[in-house]
Amino acid sequence: MFTGIITDLGEVVEVKGQGDVLLRVKTSYDVSAIPMGASIAHNGICLTVIESGPGWYTVQASAETIAKTTLGTWKPGSKVNLERPTKVGDELGGHIVSGHVDGVAHVVSITRENDSLRYVFEAPENLKKFVAPKGSVALDGVSLTVNEVEGRRFGVNIIPHTQSVTTFGTYVEGSPVNMEIDMLARYVARLLEKD
Repeated sequence: MFTGIITDLGEVVEVKGQGDVLLRVKTSYDVSAIPMGASIAHNGICLTVIESGPGWYTVQASAETIAKTTLGTWKPGSKVNLERPTKVGDELGGHIVSGHVDGVAHVVSITRENDSLRYVFEAPENLKKFVAPKGSVALDGVSLTVNEVEGRRFGVNIIPHTQSVTTFGTYVEGSPVNMEIDMLARYVARLLEKD
């Protein structure tokens, strides 16, 4: 489990394979403290470490993960939001994030609002019912509070700190982002379904 609080901005340095792919990621994490088989969230996608060296590690992604996320667009030089898993007793600074991406949303607009930027995103049709004003959403692994919702579109404010330490500083209109809906919204919707 994760919290949506990004702790490193990594960089993809190598992509190998077709179908399933291997990605080598450069990081400022102490790689000697990351065991083989550990999970790390990459732009919100939980991936397993299978190899490591000084300042880097390798993860493997399945064809299913590539098909359902933005991972297929990553190339050498791509920046990725990284988060190590939460340990029991750690501060829960964001919200509970599983690292299981539900779909891909797109940036509709970016406008300045005082020192912050207001981003409007468009969710996939099948996910719009899970987004609520003042609810939580994870976008590229970043825990965010939803400001307003109109149909498939919803807005969030991004403060300067978040812009500088995550991939949000690189987005333009049309940019795709991995979207994970709030876990509580998922279960409430399931409970309300008619048999």
